[in-house]
Amino acid sequence: MLKRFFDIIASVFGLLMLSPLFIIIAVLIKIRMPGPVIFKQLRAGRYGKPFKIYKFRTMIVNHGGSSISVKGENRITSLGAVLRKYKLDELPELWNVLRGDMSFVGPRPDMPEYAGQLGGKDRLILELRPGITGPASLKYVNEEEILAAVDDPVKYNNEILWPDKVRINLEYYHNRSFFGDLKIILNTIF
Repeated sequence: MLKRFFDIIASVFGLLMLSPLFIIIAVLIKIRMPGPVIFKQLRAGRYGKPFKIYKFRTMIVNHGGSSISVKGENRITSLGAVLRKYKLDELPELWNVLRGDMSFVGPRPDMPEYAGQLGGKDRLILELRPGITGPASLKYVNEEEILAAVDDPVKYNNEILWPDKVRINLEYYHNRSFFGDLKIILNTIF
């Protein structure tokens, strides 16, 4: 209950305080990248229930690429690369937090096909609201660079990164606490 209360208060505060930045980013996207400002995509939420995640768009429209992003891909625009580098593309997720689709801290929301692959005790992580940040996000803050350095990014993600994230998220499930979440938020900011 304390976590949800914090999420509501902090997301309202964040949306209000960051609204000038939202406007600047939206105008830059509209000027430099034809198409919509906001990117919407279905992700697996709490209990595996699908929800629409909101982000600032960082890629060209109708790129038809993989759900795995690699640093330096030509589908990522130059403005999009900057937004991704500083995680500014994630700011609209504050709306998802306010709505209750997400929390500030939790496992990153997977594509539904990944969540569908969870089995056994690993499915416990679906009991959590997905988060803007979490322990796996902190460990793999440079995920796009890691994937850019391997020959087959999709295979590397599926065989190495994703299973490790599941392990980390399961550990978070068993050891989570409000003060632990605050520490993760501070580590994310700094």
